[in-house]
Amino acid sequence: MTSLRIDYHSDLKEVQSDEALARLLSDAEQCAPFDRLAWWQGLTEHCGMTALLAVARSDDGIAVLPLSGSSGRLAALSNWYTFRFRPIVTGSPPLEGLARDLARRAHRLTLHGLPDEDGSASDLASAFRAAGWLVRRDRCDTNRILAVEGRKFDEYLAGRPGKLRTTLKRKTAKVATHILTRFDAEAWDEYEAIYAQSWKPEEGSHAFLRAFAKAEGEAGRLRLALAHAVDPSAKEPSPAIAAQMWTVEGGTAFIHKLAHRESGKALSPGSVLTAALMRHVMEVDGVSLIDFGTGDDPYKRDWMETQRPRYRLDMVRPLNARNWAYLACKWVRSLAAGAKRS
Repeated sequence: MTSLRIDYHSDLKEVQSDEALARLLSDAEQCAPFDRLAWWQGLTEHCGMTALLAVARSDDGIAVLPLSGSSGRLAALSNWYTFRFRPIVTGSPPLEGLARDLARRAHRLTLHGLPDEDGSASDLASAFRAAGWLVRRDRCDTNRILAVEGRKFDEYLAGRPGKLRTTLKRKTAKVATHILTRFDAEAWDEYEAIYAQSWKPEEGSHAFLRAFAKAEGEAGRLRLALAHAVDPSAKEPSPAIAAQMWTVEGGTAFIHKLAHRESGKALSPGSVLTAALMRHVMEVDGVSLIDFGTGDDPYKRDWMETQRPRYRLDMVRPLNARNWAYLACKWVRSLAAGAKRS
């Protein structure tokens, strides 16, 4: 009979003393920032999130589910900076055993941003259903990506929309771009100043993003780019008018942040800067995939060629009284929808 061990960690620092678990969640094993212990630690340290790391081990594999919440209402340990959320697994992970044990700690569990190209959403839904949970699965977001398929930048650009190609042809000579592969405090200060004057809304934790960028720079994964207006008559460099933060690892370039000053909008510095970074990650870094994160904004469609769905799983214990109001509401809505269809 296969043995099963379940552990819960609310202090993520104690995970580092578990050699096997720390190794599984390290840079060496995970090729995306959102799957690493350091990412979850950043969310707790800088974004005010609580953590409950659920770990199930059997003779056949390990399943790690990073959660947050309290009072029996748990959710994914993720936020607006997280491109996607998924369990970290090895071998034949004991997901059903973990789901059964979580019933002792939670009456409702909501996980959003789940991919299914790797089976994460389907595997979790099946495991929780088998463990006695009611599971509702909905599509909640879109992830835009580009499969490079060995193309050079100019070959790729030839297939982009005509309006974008025309913009780049007219504006590229008017904008100078600079790409850093290490963290630079002055460049980061420029990024924050640009963001403050951009069309982007105020968001999240600047401390989290700075700490993440610094760590990625030390690891050689950061691509921090700035754009300046070209002015041959200027005696001193003008302030940057656009900035972007990407990271590169495991054959993938992740586009994390981009912003431009409204005062420089006429020069299309964001488009010029994206093109420069695209060329760099394709021809210097040699990535096979470019990931533009979540959100189906029109400008992302100009650059990306493929989309992937992201899912939300809402899972409840049907016999727990704290869920009855929620279940009754769902039942009424279902009846109303059925009546409307008929």
